[in-house]
Amino acid sequence: MRRSWKGLPPKLYDVGYEPALAVPAADGSPLLTDHYFPLAEGDFPTVLVRSPYGRKLPWAPMYGVLLAEQGFHVVLQSCRGTGGSGGTYALWEHEAADGLATVDWLRGRPWFTGVLGTIGPSALAYVQWALAVDPPPELRAMVVQVSLHDIHGFFYPSGSFSLENSLIMTMGRVSSHRGAARLMWSALRLRRHLPKIARALPLGEAYVPGLGGRVPFLEEAMAHPDADDPHWRGADAGAAAGRSSVPTSLITGWYDVCLDQTLQQYDRLRRANCEAALLVGPWTHNSALAQGWPEVFADSLAWLRAHLCLDPSGLRESRVRVHLGGGRQTWHDLPDWPSAATTERRWYPGADGTLDDRAPQDAAAALPSFRYDPADPTPSVGGPLLSDKSGPRDNTALEARDDVLTFTGAPLAEPLCVIGPVGVELRVSTDTGHADVFARLCDVDRSGRSVNVCDGLWRLRPAGGDPAAAADPVDVTVPMSATAHCFPAGHRIRLQISGGAHPRFARNTGTGEPMATATRLVATKVSLHHPSALVLPVAEVPEES
Repeated sequence: MRRSWKGLPPKLYDVGYEPALAVPAADGSPLLTDHYFPLAEGDFPTVLVRSPYGRKLPWAPMYGVLLAEQGFHVVLQSCRGTGGSGGTYALWEHEAADGLATVDWLRGRPWFTGVLGTIGPSALAYVQWALAVDPPPELRAMVVQVSLHDIHGFFYPSGSFSLENSLIMTMGRVSSHRGAARLMWSALRLRRHLPKIARALPLGEAYVPGLGGRVPFLEEAMAHPDADDPHWRGADAGAAAGRSSVPTSLITGWYDVCLDQTLQQYDRLRRANCEAALLVGPWTHNSALAQGWPEVFADSLAWLRAHLCLDPSGLRESRVRVHLGGGRQTWHDLPDWPSAATTERRWYPGADGTLDDRAPQDAAAALPSFRYDPADPTPSVGGPLLSDKSGPRDNTALEARDDVLTFTGAPLAEPLCVIGPVGVELRVSTDTGHADVFARLCDVDRSGRSVNVCDGLWRLRPAGGDPAAAADPVDVTVPMSATAHCFPAGHRIRLQISGGAHPRFARNTGTGEPMATATRLVATKVSLHHPSALVLPVAEVPEES
């Protein structure tokens, strides 16, 4: 695996290995832990990696071997109830206490110097935030990659259940720590059953064949959609960033399912005056650790060396580095995020499907409507997914559907760069009160091919719970995540509006019934009204870094 990666730094040390050490958890359960270390005399700092996904592929070569080769002790541990570790697995409840218990064990190792860092992606990043809620004094640096900190926010981005990503994540949690063969078999089973799961009702029963049995934590997530529900107490470790003093590097991609959570944590760290760095590449959640790994590892290694080894020579000068997509495909350094050097500009949808940067003259003119039928839900195409269908995709076939509205600008006379958070302000009404609004920014090239840039979904509910009030237009702002994208001259900006993206999001049944137990489907008419506007942060076309 190491030989397959290009652009990695040369090995500095041969690596030693102590497998399956038993580290006491907070409740005394044994946490199986592998220790990788440089085969050399001298003191070396320690990097802690805690995983609910096992300790072998890909974590052993990516972190254990590569970091030990560069002069670090690496402690790679299976979380409670996974990978042979004792105790009962829980989605979040044990991670803070077990992380502290592991640090306490480290204090008794003769090779531990008292200098500690953490690293890891996704769930391996969540355990870092959990440890940072009450950080041990030895913790000198964190590297959180494609980072999750809010588990409810993963299940319910913008209030609607993230069906496909939740099923894939659950499959990984219950399978991957049992070995690569088990993970592959489970992934194939879920892929085979997913179309039927997505169409069947009730959802709380339909998912079972795809995962080979019931999964209590998934059923609990489906049964508790409200973030304020006591069920989720302690599940959001994000507040750690708001009071942190631990230097933290954050790494994500424009099509990462955890992009918004990563940007939120960066903002919290900056407000807390904590040293922080941000790298955003042209990646999905998975490709950041595959095609993007040489860049990701180099950035991570530089951060660890700077703060654990007091060697800042590899750090970049800028706090933020982003990949500018579209017509540029180049890296750019920024002093901060979001960039202050942007101007908020609005594009207004027209009744004839146009998108104009001039406000409409006739504000009373009607905008189009569409009918969303959950029996034939609007499909999801690309975007931030955990599957291999993620990322930028051709939206032409999607946009040909009757339940997808498109508003398209004139060909651009010159390049236009969008750098920052994107959103759309909509005045909208429905005939049932129960609907989702999915909004997407697309780049349409000279041939008419439409490719998604960023998007977001917002769930509408009857005002005061009264469906009779649904006919009255309401004003909503749909956050569409963030991007750094350059629309080339001759391309067109397109705003896409629909009633969902299925099975990325669970379909809105139109009835208001609880998602897990809903058995009825009701079609909904969704109407747009003036004033509505796409809001873009426009920047000068930057010079290449």
